[in-house]
Amino acid sequence: MVNKGETQEEVARREARFAREVAMLSRVQHKNLVKFIGACREPVMVIVTELLLGGTLRKYLLNLRPSCLDMRVALGFALDIARAMECLHSHGIIHRDLKPENLILTADHKTVKLADFGLAREESLTEMMTAETGTYRWMAPELYSTVTLRHGEKKHYNHKVDCYSFAIVLWELIQNKLPFEGMSNLQAAYAAAFKNVRPTAEDLPDDLALIVTSCWKEDPNARPNFSQIIDMLSNYLHKISPLPAIPPRVYATRNTVLAPESPGTSALMSGRDDSSPSATPTSSSSSAETKPRSLFFCFSQCL
Repeated sequence: MVNKGETQEEVARREARFAREVAMLSRVQHKNLVKFIGACREPVMVIVTELLLGGTLRKYLLNLRPSCLDMRVALGFALDIARAMECLHSHGIIHRDLKPENLILTADHKTVKLADFGLAREESLTEMMTAETGTYRWMAPELYSTVTLRHGEKKHYNHKVDCYSFAIVLWELIQNKLPFEGMSNLQAAYAAAFKNVRPTAEDLPDDLALIVTSCWKEDPNARPNFSQIIDMLSNYLHKISPLPAIPPRVYATRNTVLAPESPGTSALMSGRDDSSPSATPTSSSSSAETKPRSLFFCFSQCL
């Protein structure tokens, strides 16, 4: 359920994001993309997807610390993510907000699916896109202005921004550490964009280090595309083990403390307030006008 916001500007921005996410979700289908079921705009904006009970990749990794994932499991998750991104890019869609918070596991913790398309945009060679979208720690350097991190800066960039973000996520899957640890989000962004700083890959196996470092190269044109990334990861996984590994089951602890979440679809979710008047059920004899016409509308009807 998406909170429409208070001001006219906020309402317009969230409605646009809602429409964009529904449009993207309804267009693409893949086993590693969260399955879209339906949406409606009235009486409230709602997006309905399949229920994934495994939690976010971010929480999964946090609960596993200080241990690391088995390398085969980490690479299996990386392949899930890369295949989802390959599907999006084949439809001309740039996600722009690839990070562990937007990756959700199935209940058996064996599959990762990509979610949150609120920042996704269709790629156009002539389009001027808004920079400083997504989350700083995982964002490609070309998304920043060359002078300051001014909000709303317009810049040219393409689908290779997702390849950079993927490299940071892949590094995180292997090391199970926060990238740019010890830096704030803005410090990490500045270091990556203006000092070409990256997390260390010195302790990674040579073949794997080559994959990671090629994906986060400063020159976007030098980064591989996701078809190439999938081939490289598959070859390396087969090299170290022809047999698949089973991911560990991780159960969340009550005392896990998470840092504030970055803006995304989750940030638009409004918690239910059972004490509010709007939460009070209406009488069964209410007129048709006071009842929602249906729980969900077809996408073509609502948008």
